[in-house]
Amino acid sequence: MMSSQQFTTRALCRSFVLAGCVMAWPATAAEPEATTPPVVAEVTASTTVEQMTTQPPASEPALTTASISPSAVLPADEQASPTAAGEAPRSTVASADRTEILDECPDIDACVDRYLWALYERAPKLDKIRETERRVVTVKRKGRMVKVTRSVSKLVDNDFTWKDPKAAERVGRTMMEYVIGGMDRGFKLKLFHTLHAAEAAGLAPGITSAFRDDYRQEIASGLKAASNRSYHGGSLRGGYGHGLAADIVSVNGATRAQRWVATEQLWKWVDANGKSFGIGRPYLDHDPPHVGPVDGEEYAKHRSPAVKVAAAETKKHKRLAARQEHHAGKRVKAIRASALASRRTG
Repeated sequence: MMSSQQFTTRALCRSFVLAGCVMAWPATAAEPEATTPPVVAEVTASTTVEQMTTQPPASEPALTTASISPSAVLPADEQASPTAAGEAPRSTVASADRTEILDECPDIDACVDRYLWALYERAPKLDKIRETERRVVTVKRKGRMVKVTRSVSKLVDNDFTWKDPKAAERVGRTMMEYVIGGMDRGFKLKLFHTLHAAEAAGLAPGITSAFRDDYRQEIASGLKAASNRSYHGGSLRGGYGHGLAADIVSVNGATRAQRWVATEQLWKWVDANGKSFGIGRPYLDHDPPHVGPVDGEEYAKHRSPAVKVAAAETKKHKRLAARQEHHAGKRVKAIRASALASRRTG
């Protein structure tokens, strides 16, 4: 039989929508039942609060929430477990709006866009690019000193934070509409599931680049495709709404060196687990952050075994044809030389 105090406590939990409600059930259950039966047929939130405030502090049930009390103790199933040796490191950054995704979402497309946008916002837009500089140096040649111009290449930091805002402003869209909204819907869903699983594994993924139109691709630096051929959203691939590529890194770590180590772990995780979500890295070490759908043209072109075999066979046939043509040319030259020699002797 439920006591009036237990009935009141449960009504309080149902009346307030809170992230956590930790009640002192053992202490309440140990108390003897009230001698008078409960006379309250329906308890409202206001009357419950009044009853709770009139009770002595010793009998007041403990009510804490993780959202409003930073020092509140989490339930056992939500506490972080210690990391075992060899296990992937847990994320050191806050989760990106995961509560909006895990709860029921009235518009899955809007929630996916917000989640991917949160990952984009938290990723630093820094990169290393190779720059070539022309220098005039003095060298010794043939016993005398001469001045020559030589090309010297070096890696420098590149901050490309300004490029996406400039491209978005150029077409009159917000940053979120441009960067995330420009991707293909099916690809966004695959990317969401992949990065959400990576975040659950403690890898803290971030997105440094998503949709790019021809203009954005044109002002990109370093290794890149032709402006209109990029799978990020070039005009030859369908343009806005058809972007099929994104660049991902890890934001785990306080320094760039730590983030680089975590990023390499993220890429290896995608290689091992991404296919189950439909995502892969087409270029591997040639362009490590670049990911795309495994059933897309780009991935098949660079990673499909059948395509590689066909390309190898094509190269083999070309080599054989060139060799045969070379031998045929040598035979024709020999015949011509023999005919010319016979005419001279005749």
